[in-house]
Amino acid sequence: MEFLKKEFDKKGSIFRFSIKDQTTKKVTDFYKNKPFPNYKSDDNKATILSRGNHNLLAHCFKKFIGQNKKILEVGCGTGQLSIFFSIGTNNKIVGLDPTEESLQLASNFSQSNKIENVNFVNADIFDDVLQDNYFDFIWCNGVLHHTKNPYEGFKITLKSLKKEGYILVGLYNKIGRIRTKVRAYFYKIFGKKLIMKLDPILRNLKSDSEDQINAWIQDQYIHPVESCHTIDEVLNWFDQNDVEFISSIPKTNFEETDFEKIFEKKDKGSFVSRLINQILMIFTNLGSDGGLFVVVGKKKSKN
Repeated sequence: MEFLKKEFDKKGSIFRFSIKDQTTKKVTDFYKNKPFPNYKSDDNKATILSRGNHNLLAHCFKKFIGQNKKILEVGCGTGQLSIFFSIGTNNKIVGLDPTEESLQLASNFSQSNKIENVNFVNADIFDDVLQDNYFDFIWCNGVLHHTKNPYEGFKITLKSLKKEGYILVGLYNKIGRIRTKVRAYFYKIFGKKLIMKLDPILRNLKSDSEDQINAWIQDQYIHPVESCHTIDEVLNWFDQNDVEFISSIPKTNFEETDFEKIFEKKDKGSFVSRLINQILMIFTNLGSDGGLFVVVGKKKSKN
């Protein structure tokens, strides 16, 4: 395939590469029997589309992309966002993930629903299997903090992005993640019943399947590989790799957060403003989804 630069095996519609790294194997073993996010028994194109549109960040990302683009989702898991990005577009989507069992769910869904503009790659980020300078947009949200070296993972991922292309990086925040870490401590002592009351995401999942509830608990509270980061850390990544800062959530300044304007150029603010906005994640809805922060960058043309 044109988006791959190394030889591969193929199983059904999944392009496969062997997973060798021990840290990555630990993650794949974790997700093998706990796919995240799992599908509901009645899922179809309409439900995936509805769920994606309710994810404000994903909705704004898809709206900004437009048509006739090449998009990579790194760490796509069961492929629900990759499929959401593909529905109703002529874009070419590639979802990459090291867990074959998760990708099999994605492949089964896309085939049964006749979705033909998405491909799935079973590979480790660090094996660098994707073509350089190929994708217009890269979605890398909630992934790198589950790897052995997030910065190296970022650099390898960036190689696949075209000049002037956009990359969205989402990571656990060192400050915003504090609430989740406290809940994880309570989970170890008191178990699932208390967490169902404390976790705002789980409170909204009560009507969903037990599998989805358990998958969220596993992913948030007992994941074997996890690291936390700051906005300033990612800004340094950008500076070291000729990536222009565009915007972030939380904001780097004191403007009101507006997801619709996430791809509009903003200033970096000051260290103090960035620190205050990250502290506020503890007390606002921005910290409810596991304490994730997002930074958007644009690859400079001189690369």
